[in-house]
Amino acid sequence: MIQKGMDMKAYYHLPGLFEFIDFYRAFLPLFREHRDWFYNWCEIGSIYGAPADCLWGGGRVGFGEDRPEEAAQLMREWGVSARLTFSNSLLRPEHLADKKCNALCALFENGGTAPNGIIIASDLLLDHIRKKYSGFYFVSSTTKVLTEFAQLEAELDREEFRYVVPDFRLNRAFDRLYALSAEQKQKVEFLCNECCWFFCPDRKACYENVSRKNLGESCPDHICASPAAHRGYRFSDAMKNPGFIGLEDIQKVYLPQGFSHFKIEGRSLGSAILLEFLLYYMTKPEHQLQVREEMYLDSTLDLF
Repeated sequence: MIQKGMDMKAYYHLPGLFEFIDFYRAFLPLFREHRDWFYNWCEIGSIYGAPADCLWGGGRVGFGEDRPEEAAQLMREWGVSARLTFSNSLLRPEHLADKKCNALCALFENGGTAPNGIIIASDLLLDHIRKKYSGFYFVSSTTKVLTEFAQLEAELDREEFRYVVPDFRLNRAFDRLYALSAEQKQKVEFLCNECCWFFCPDRKACYENVSRKNLGESCPDHICASPAAHRGYRFSDAMKNPGFIGLEDIQKVYLPQGFSHFKIEGRSLGSAILLEFLLYYMTKPEHQLQVREEMYLDSTLDLF
């Protein structure tokens, strides 16, 4: 039975499995050892990412340091689900034999106490991994750009997926969201802090451009048509986005209605902005300075 209100937990799915290994090596002990500094109604649902030069990768061109064994061990040590971001939408049968990506699957298939997942956009790849590596759960990627609510409902009804990340422009389709079944609501994973132009007509083309680059194809860069493209990602801009889901929204709107999964983007951003996300979404205001100090004063971290 679905719990209501603040009896429900919010599960955050955080960026940087490979990109921010050192950051999480410092943050995860802090989160567990000083649990009273953080909201008791939230947990870390997973940490996701892909290493550099990852053929099956998508969404962002991977730049994470190639230390997969360390990433896998860190997630097992702290009982956190690791998600491989394999959201390339343009894969062909010949790409399924890629040695590096298959080795990553073999390494992460056994997640220990927390099962590991795959964020995926290609049904071709989905079939391959399901047949060869049975230990994963699957997340339907936001790179599918499911902007029509009927598309979202159809995806939620697919038994292959444990979670589905809709396009952020459906975040406030409340009349349709509230009408979902309890089981469907538990599969929806909202992208909270997207900074992309809400009215962008080229979002799918942008993701396909990234997929081509990850395949090593020669193609021009996608030119963003957003009026604010020159500013890059700014959290303050994301907060003004019509699709933004803030802390109060999670507490007062989404949790009471039976939604509990929230994705934070930021794989391509620096660890300093990642810390700001975790302070905003997870940390009690009276303890934010303490968390900053613990992280900033960690001599092993380069936060900028």
